[in-house]
Amino acid sequence: MTVKVLIVEDNPVARAFLARVVRESFSDPLAIAEADGVEAARRQVELAGGEDGRQGGETYRLILVDLELPDGSGLDLLATLRRHPATKIVTTLYSDDDHLFPALQRGADGYLLKEDRFEVLVEELQKIVRGQPPLSPAIARRLLHHFRPAAREGDAPAPDAGLTLSAAPAAAGPVALDAGSEHDRLTPRETEVLTFLSKGFTIKEIASLMGIRWFTVNDHIKSIYRKLNVSSRAEAAVLASKHGLV
Repeated sequence: MTVKVLIVEDNPVARAFLARVVRESFSDPLAIAEADGVEAARRQVELAGGEDGRQGGETYRLILVDLELPDGSGLDLLATLRRHPATKIVTTLYSDDDHLFPALQRGADGYLLKEDRFEVLVEELQKIVRGQPPLSPAIARRLLHHFRPAAREGDAPAPDAGLTLSAAPAAAGPVALDAGSEHDRLTPRETEVLTFLSKGFTIKEIASLMGIRWFTVNDHIKSIYRKLNVSSRAEAAVLASKHGLV
């Protein structure tokens, strides 16, 4: 199956560069589409399956979003696509807090700087299949610097920046695997994914074991985090252990 990718970038040279990065990062067959602005991106997404990915044909599984576009902000596009199942990665020149944190709050699953070397961007983008968020080294350092002062002052430890970029906030207390309404219960497929995840398998390894695509595993993990109200693999593993899955 071909994986659909959308690159939202107004600079044609940057678009070509990012397309090369994507092709180098994944072995899957890829269909790469391009959009030079917010409205063009919204039209592409709507044609492919709507803002929640439930309409039309095969939807996008990876979307790269520039933050400064001719007809609007990439932040607005991220907010529009919050419910879309695609992995959404910011690709920008801005490394300041005023761009970084609003992007993460609007649902970005990673944050890459276009000024990074080609090899670095490829290495970071490949983290998707390992269940890790792509973060440029400078961005990872900024996140650590942002959270460490609170820890030194005796505040509650900050969540792992590498695991909570797009997850729902943690619940006040533990949530049983079958708690809540029927809609909130894990499906048998999600339970199987959670079992492998808790044992330390990567997304790519889980996909191979279950005979499904890596992006399908990624979708299951997002659903598991949402249903269990957890924000990391570690929290999910604790629940799985309590219920005898590992």
